[in-house]
Amino acid sequence: MKVGVPKEIKQDEYRVAITPAGVREMVEHGHEVFIEASAGEGSAITDAAFEAQGARIVPDAAGVFEAGEMILHVKELQASEIEMLKPEQLLFTYLHLAPDPEQTAGLCGSGATCIAYETVKDAEGRLPLLAPMSEIAGKIATQAGAFMLEKPLGGRGILLGGVPGVAAATVVVIGGGVVGTNAAFIAMGMAADVFIFDRSIDRLRELDMAYGREASTVYSTTLAVEEILPRADLVIGAVLVHGARAPFVIKRSQLSLMKPGAVLVDVAIDQGGCFETSRPTTHRDPVYEVDGITHYCVANMPGAVPITATQALTNATLPYAIALADNGVQAAVQRDPGLRPGINVANGKVTHSGVAEGVGREYVPVEEALGWV
Repeated sequence: MKVGVPKEIKQDEYRVAITPAGVREMVEHGHEVFIEASAGEGSAITDAAFEAQGARIVPDAAGVFEAGEMILHVKELQASEIEMLKPEQLLFTYLHLAPDPEQTAGLCGSGATCIAYETVKDAEGRLPLLAPMSEIAGKIATQAGAFMLEKPLGGRGILLGGVPGVAAATVVVIGGGVVGTNAAFIAMGMAADVFIFDRSIDRLRELDMAYGREASTVYSTTLAVEEILPRADLVIGAVLVHGARAPFVIKRSQLSLMKPGAVLVDVAIDQGGCFETSRPTTHRDPVYEVDGITHYCVANMPGAVPITATQALTNATLPYAIALADNGVQAAVQRDPGLRPGINVANGKVTHSGVAEGVGREYVPVEEALGWV
């Protein structure tokens, strides 16, 4: 199969969808890899490094989309890229379509088969291609929140870990999954007073066993959240519903319960955000204020650490990309049923129920959309 890797053009996105090691594996499986010139530059990977492992460097994105039967990407395609997609192509990338009807319409119009990293599942129902970026985003969330609490940046002027004789800041993490666990881990490492909220008693039990007295676990209800907000200096939203829009866990009316200059970090912003007052921001312009509360809602947090993130992403996605290239979509899904929920759009139809609900389109099963039945 011919595999195309264009340069990312989303603002402040420095990752690339494959490493030289990934190219080598693809080539050894008999596939051709076409990479846009300077695509790896943001991740400190040169064209020469790709070429040394068998990739062909193409001067522009148009050449990559023309050559590639499968397009490997990192973030959602921008409008100019969607226009280059063809019906016979396979797109493999993060999509986050549920809050994005415009992108969904564009992908449906392309006729391409679009597989979203974030909805591929493993045998245990986990999200193996989302996990590495969730780990990075969780850690960045705490780092960024600590930074934004500094007074010159509009924060309260409080040090996350405090000092002897002065209390530490209170960090509230809503969601005990991969993002929340990593956010809490960094907050504990910075000696903050940490509370982790979740709706799964089993998950809270696991976190309690793992962290003991270093963090408090709380069953998440509206009242429990309201009761902690007056104490909170930093709140990290880490709520995920697989493939669907994130629910609001803090409404605008509840911001008045918080201290002026407190910080909200919304890691669920790719899925629409889990705070009612959230809207996407960028690394260059990461925050805004609503009712005296600082909001950090960068939609591609791992893009800030591309050397780490590109390697972690390829480690996770490469086996799936090779399986798709080796076998084609239908055979790959038969071999690994966890790929099926990854197919969000196919042949002009929305093939993921959570996406269909989020964008107000009809849900069509993958098998029907691709004529497998």
